[in-house]
Amino acid sequence: MINCDWCNLSDEARRFQLYESKSWSVFLSDEQDYIGRCILVLKRHCHSLSELTTDEWDELRDLIGKVEACLKAVLGAALCNWSCLMNSFYKEQAPDPHLHIHVRPRYDKPVALNGSTYIDREFGHHYALHKRAEIPVKDKEEVFRQLKEWLNR
Repeated sequence: MINCDWCNLSDEARRFQLYESKSWSVFLSDEQDYIGRCILVLKRHCHSLSELTTDEWDELRDLIGKVEACLKAVLGAALCNWSCLMNSFYKEQAPDPHLHIHVRPRYDKPVALNGSTYIDREFGHHYALHKRAEIPVKDKEEVFRQLKEWLNR
């Protein structure tokens, strides 16, 4: 689609692409309010989960298992919250959503990176909306390196 940000990703936007399958791309999210937060993006323009083909559903199921296993093995996630919230697209005059799914890993123990410690203070509760949490670039790059290495082994 001409105006779709996901269909027209620049090389810079692809900088944090962790993994690519036939139908899906996995990115480390810009927002690391939950360490290891990722976004799974369907490679074709599609508006809704209900429009997925059988092959795309099968691949998504396998990818969910792979990403969850990665987040648990690499960062010690206790569980993962998955969400497909397309609301922001409908703020536009002519909405044209592109299917993508957020994964927020949740932690019952602190996560240590490069001498910093991150604590999931909402563990056991819904994730916090508009949570203010920035991590240093070196920590984001380390999370990216470790996740990408595990996913592409």
